[in-house]
Amino acid sequence: MKLRQKVIFLAITPLILALCAMALAVRHQANVLAQQQRDTIQQAYLASKEAELEHYVTLATHSIQRLYQSGRKDQAAMDEAKRILQSLSFGDDGYFFIYDLQGNALMHPRQPELVGQNLWELKDQNGTPTIQRLLKRAQSGGGYERYYWVKPSSHQPAPKLGYVVLLKDWGWMMGTGIYLDDVDRALAKVDTQQRANIQSTMLWITGIAIAAALVVAGAGVALNISELRVADAKLKALAQRVVESQEEERARLSRDLHDGISQWLVSIKLQIEAGIIRLGNVQARPDQCGAAQGVFEHAAEQLNNVLGEVRRISHNLRPALLDDLGLAAALSHLAEEFRLSSAVPIVFSAEGSTDDLPEVANTVLFRIAQEALTNIERHAGAGHIEISLTGADRAVTLRISDDGHGFDADSIAVHPKRGIGLRNMMERMEAIGGEFSISSSPAGTVLLAHVSNES
Repeated sequence: MKLRQKVIFLAITPLILALCAMALAVRHQANVLAQQQRDTIQQAYLASKEAELEHYVTLATHSIQRLYQSGRKDQAAMDEAKRILQSLSFGDDGYFFIYDLQGNALMHPRQPELVGQNLWELKDQNGTPTIQRLLKRAQSGGGYERYYWVKPSSHQPAPKLGYVVLLKDWGWMMGTGIYLDDVDRALAKVDTQQRANIQSTMLWITGIAIAAALVVAGAGVALNISELRVADAKLKALAQRVVESQEEERARLSRDLHDGISQWLVSIKLQIEAGIIRLGNVQARPDQCGAAQGVFEHAAEQLNNVLGEVRRISHNLRPALLDDLGLAAALSHLAEEFRLSSAVPIVFSAEGSTDDLPEVANTVLFRIAQEALTNIERHAGAGHIEISLTGADRAVTLRISDDGHGFDADSIAVHPKRGIGLRNMMERMEAIGGEFSISSSPAGTVLLAHVSNES
């Protein structure tokens, strides 16, 4: 996986996880609220049904109150009461029923075939002894009881809420009931609507999550494109600086070869030719022998100068001391050469150990010292220079200070045509994971380069 893909993934993943957590929390809360709403609606429905049932039973009781409170217990009075109750009905499935205390059906307007039967052992589809529970409820003072009973209009068992009272003097249990399948249908409709609302909410959250992920991904792609363009521009600028540095180095090397070694070699060639001519004239003129010897001695001296120049150029390209004796010795030699060539007092000091520093770090620090001394010689006008190399705590610090007139480090570092040497130093340190800083003022300039032994 590429870096930009990893960045986009790391940006989108927490967002998706957060939205998923929010979706789960919203779903949980929606389910809780839906259940609470369902319970509230169910309680309201049941409360209205209970009040309705109690009202019906009160009306039925009042309709036979004259006969019941008359004290009569004859069959005629009871039959009259049954006739009155049988005529009372409400809705398609609302009726009153009467059972004796042994479970015998005495009156049932919607199911007359049950009259005269003993239903004590009758159980509904859940295995509940229906008549026994109704009688127990009536004998305990009357009240509500839920059970399943065949609905007259559909001829199918349906949930029913019954209300029964005891007519003790006649040995009757009178009651009525309301079927609750309409309540179940209403609650099922509420459940369907709530599920649809929750599903719609989840779809909205999913859509928002997808849109957010696309926005983040799009922003990441745009940022990557922008970063790639910036990186490409920096790479081109760096390549241009590398080419410029190479050309400058080649030009300097060409000047050194042309102005120094080349002229000396031409001079040596001419002197050797002159010496050869004089040696050829020794027989004719014996005094030419001494002159020829002087010419060859002067040529030998110039050859020594050529060798010294070759060593200087070689040292600038890659100092042998750096490989043989280490960074401290190479910097000490560099400081001595700078003092001799520029006549500017320079002090070098080294503390601690730098032996564990990687070879590439040694080279970078040496090149930074070279570049710094070159800049000081060309631009600073310094009268005193100090170089210190400190090795401590598995790290090495190079410090170079001068008392020159200083410069604006920030503006030079970003100038397109100036500060190439300063940028080279910064980029060299970045390449090895080191730290580079430079501070400058009219009182002088201080350069610090810090490298860890593990870089």
